[in-house]
Amino acid sequence: MEFEDLVIASQEGDDNAFYELMKLNKVKLYRIAYTYLKNEEDSLEAIQETTYRAYTKLKKLKEPQFFKTWLVRILINYCFDELKRQKKCLPMLNDKEISQEMNNDRLDMEWAIDKLLPKYRDIIILKYFEDLRIQDIALILECPEGTVKTWLNKALNELRTIIKEGGH
Repeated sequence: MEFEDLVIASQEGDDNAFYELMKLNKVKLYRIAYTYLKNEEDSLEAIQETTYRAYTKLKKLKEPQFFKTWLVRILINYCFDELKRQKKCLPMLNDKEISQEMNNDRLDMEWAIDKLLPKYRDIIILKYFEDLRIQDIALILECPEGTVKTWLNKALNELRTIIKEGGH
């Protein structure tokens, strides 16, 4: 069954089709959730809540081909809500969970990304960590593609500045 057919079947009440959709997206969802929440338990909770919200609102999705971006948007919104609830402004690195093999460049990059404005951080994560296309990012963030390109350019420039200035 094609991906869009699974979405349509799910919208028509086929629980097995919905299960398959979630199975196909679980790794991507986990990576995104963990990028924001930096905690396995919170990330799994985010996926669970995203699954519930998607299941209960699936019939409202008008265009099945946008299921993946719609699902990611639900997850990101949940992560933002969770960070607000935990009174976290930005996801922080958890020293206990950072393996010793991770090099300083990666730590510096994560540190610099955490310093970005949320809209810039989102674009960097979606583009370079999740390898999404500009048009998919625009759908997820609900803004024009031109805005995504502008924000991406500004985010990269800001990242260069943060890393160049150091401070870490």
